[in-house]
Amino acid sequence: METTTQKWQMVSEIELVYKTKVKASQRPQIKSSNEASTLLRSSWDEGKIEYFEQFKILLLNHSLKVLGLYEMSSGGITGTVVDLRMIFSAALKANATSIMIAHNHPSGNLNPSEADKHLTRKIKQAGELLEIKLVDHLIITAESYYSFMDDGAL
Repeated sequence: METTTQKWQMVSEIELVYKTKVKASQRPQIKSSNEASTLLRSSWDEGKIEYFEQFKILLLNHSLKVLGLYEMSSGGITGTVVDLRMIFSAALKANATSIMIAHNHPSGNLNPSEADKHLTRKIKQAGELLEIKLVDHLIITAESYYSFMDDGAL
């Protein structure tokens, strides 16, 4: 007969680890939306930026240095699924204090949709509860970008 002390062996063990191969002094620091858009655009596959939507997250420390880049989802021509739990799961695992989110508009249209605005509000509110600041939401195209922060929409 199993005892309570033996049952712990049947429980999944969770380990929280953040591994990096980049020294803290070598991490890029995001000082502007332009710098962020340049970094993000360089991570986009040129064959996909005008083909289908993707959603990415820059995970940042308190000094706005990049801890990591997480490609959260890829979708269709006019949208992709964004799960708040996955955003903050990545942020918490990286021990990020701030995040910057971005997605592309394959159409080249930089105007945020109502769905983009609603999602931004939801992510900002969830981040406030967890004390993880949403620094900006960028809409990326092959030629330019839109910043919610620069436009006063954040």
